[in-house]
Amino acid sequence: MTETGTLFIVATPIGNLSDITQRALDTLNEVDLIAAEDTRHSGKLLSHFGVKTKMFPLHDHNEKQKSQLLVNKIKEGENIALISDAGTPLISDPGYNLVNVAREQGVAVVPIPGPSAVITALSAAGLPTDKFMFCGFLPVKQQAKITEIEAHKQAIYTSVFYESPRRILDTLATIQATLGDEREVVLAKELTKHYEAFSKGSCQSIIEWLNEDTDRLQGEMVVMISPNKEEQGLSAEADALLRRLMQDLPLKKAAGITAELHGLKKNDLYKLALSWQDKE
Repeated sequence: MTETGTLFIVATPIGNLSDITQRALDTLNEVDLIAAEDTRHSGKLLSHFGVKTKMFPLHDHNEKQKSQLLVNKIKEGENIALISDAGTPLISDPGYNLVNVAREQGVAVVPIPGPSAVITALSAAGLPTDKFMFCGFLPVKQQAKITEIEAHKQAIYTSVFYESPRRILDTLATIQATLGDEREVVLAKELTKHYEAFSKGSCQSIIEWLNEDTDRLQGEMVVMISPNKEEQGLSAEADALLRRLMQDLPLKKAAGITAELHGLKKNDLYKLALSWQDKE
């Protein structure tokens, strides 16, 4: 009976090639096949490190059709590595369908950790990192973008988005118009590359910083929005419970139940619930 192979999820550098791990290189050299988002792009990376393993294209347009084919190869004993153009696969990159099919069919999936733009940006942003929500790329259409940003008005966590250079100025202006100037924002760009830079402050100050030098309007960008300071003292669980109870109960009752279950002050929660209503 043929021994089943393994699917390895391999993180690759987001800029600086020195960030690749030895374990990643060993895996890429030892597997039978590398599933890559863009074989031409990844070919340059593999060539740089002398990796000669055969590649297979797996991207947004063919993943659903090709996932079963790759899983079948693994079941037949082949070891396959999945890589994206940069960073950790599946994090705003292809791979979900493949991993999901593999898991459903009992195939071993092993992560090889490494670079990730969202974690790299957060680690040096100077914003709270005990709670954060990563939302990938913001919608392109303006109303959908506004709706997404509005969902973070009362966030008790740091909100993280990816954005493209051509849309960054519009996105910052939209964040400013939607959330106001009191929310601190950090923009990280060209992470791990020669022109890596961080800008922290209001949306307006970051817009001015970008416009000072058009070269700053280049490269991949990560936008991080600070938590709503009014909401930071409330846990995610208490926040969710209070909001749910408010839908069916009087405010005082909802505040009382939440306070009792989470060891909080009923009066403080009542005032908070009133403030939420005022903002609606």
